[in-house]
Amino acid sequence: MTEPEQPTPPAGPAGAADLTDETRKIASGYAFPGPALELGALLHDGRCLPGAPVRIPLGMLNRHGLVAGATGTGKTKTLQLLAEQLSANGVPVFLADMKGDLSGIAAPGRGGEKVVERAAQVGQEWHAGGFPAEFYALGGIGRGVPVRATVTDFGPVLLSKVLQLNRTQEQSLGLIFHYADAKGLELVDLKDLRAVVAFLVSDTGKPELKGIGGLSTATAGVILRAITLFEQQGASDFFGEPEFDTGELLRTAPDGRGVVSVLELPGVQDRPQLFSTFLMWLLADLYADLPEVGDLGRPKLVFFFDEAHLLFDGASKAFLEAVTRTVRLIRSKGVGIFFVTQTPDDVPGEVLGQLGNRVQHALRAFTPDDAKALKATVRTFPDSAYDLEEVLTSLGTGEAVVTVLNESGAPTPVAVTRLRAPQSLMGPLGDTGLDAAARASALYARYAQAVDRESAYEKLTAEQRAAEESALRAAREAEAAREAREAEDAARRAEPEARAPGRDGSPAGQGMGSGLFTSLARSVGTQLGREISRSLFGTARRRRR
Repeated sequence: MTEPEQPTPPAGPAGAADLTDETRKIASGYAFPGPALELGALLHDGRCLPGAPVRIPLGMLNRHGLVAGATGTGKTKTLQLLAEQLSANGVPVFLADMKGDLSGIAAPGRGGEKVVERAAQVGQEWHAGGFPAEFYALGGIGRGVPVRATVTDFGPVLLSKVLQLNRTQEQSLGLIFHYADAKGLELVDLKDLRAVVAFLVSDTGKPELKGIGGLSTATAGVILRAITLFEQQGASDFFGEPEFDTGELLRTAPDGRGVVSVLELPGVQDRPQLFSTFLMWLLADLYADLPEVGDLGRPKLVFFFDEAHLLFDGASKAFLEAVTRTVRLIRSKGVGIFFVTQTPDDVPGEVLGQLGNRVQHALRAFTPDDAKALKATVRTFPDSAYDLEEVLTSLGTGEAVVTVLNESGAPTPVAVTRLRAPQSLMGPLGDTGLDAAARASALYARYAQAVDRESAYEKLTAEQRAAEESALRAAREAEAAREAREAEDAARRAEPEARAPGRDGSPAGQGMGSGLFTSLARSVGTQLGREISRSLFGTARRRRR
């Protein structure tokens, strides 16, 4: 394999003499003393000023952020640039890759004239390099190590929100989970949950919940229909075992770099509910497991959710509330979240208000709706000397308007920025490369093969079968007992007949009981029996001939 082309390093950044009072003031807002991620260099009056770097303090990455811009403006490359530098600083990264564009982060980039030119403009010492990466797939849909969760671990509250159940139905689902836990009925996959719901509205199961409120047939029907719809979204593949340990996302490589976990989602981008489910479970599971740490010098983990508009399209109110609450609270666990989308309007206002770091690429204003979105975007930025409506419609690819939180948590000045080039491959790794990377992972043997062990479905099916067999045995025993009683009754009725007149000690009885009478009776009976037999089988007519 040939070595990637290396660019010639730039002669050096421009000196302070190239900065005006205005640009010097902006640049001073990004001169952080601590570790920071390098975004690029300040743009002013059409000139790139490498002596005025634009940066994000590493410790502020848990204050969340937004990367936005129209299609083709460089959002994904910005995401890749941030993920690379986080990894280099020992911070694990999670990337939700909706289009399959981010898998190239594991491979070295390809140098070229444009890369060399960009590096010189922004004062970047560019060199090709890949980063330690793990590739995952939801429930094995696509390429990567399968990610699964159990229904029990998902829990009734979270599942109710995803199934869009009302308050009464959510409480009923909580009773179902409570019953399953009490009876040792493990809810591993959706067929387990379906089996328990069906059992609790059956004749056998109805009494089980009567003491604590019961489960109405109508509510059970709603829950079962919601589960069916959820299964049609592909959720059956996601629920099961072995369950994914979210602690795997917090790993670092042997060389100290943070592992970049890439969730490959091209196979489910048309099923946003499944993606939303995974997001909710993943963040909730991390929030439950991670201790409170406050503000750290560097985050424990940073999430990037590409194509975030797919996440929020058609989302329920309950889902939005859950995301807002999670974004607000998970910061104290040392986790940062970045949403990557086309316009800030794609992110609900309650969530947008929690995002302190902003990288806004170019927007278009071709339609009245575009113009409205542009004005709304401008209003979300701090006051500045820029005419942002004009700037945002004239930015080139790989350029953005930036404002972040400084080390004190205050917004930095708005800076029009030319961004650095990623060091890794700016494009997909390819199906062959993804398959090879997934199978080479130490996690593949642990999670690749689905396991369907005995759980609620199997236990209830076995109990039903045992109950049916027991009922059949009871029916047979009852039938045998009935037949025995009938035989006993018949025998009891036969006893008086044995003591009929003629069998007593009278002369008539003695005569009838004598040997002569008995012999005569036997002879007459035999002859009569023959006549009856012949009439039945057709031989009597031949005798009369």
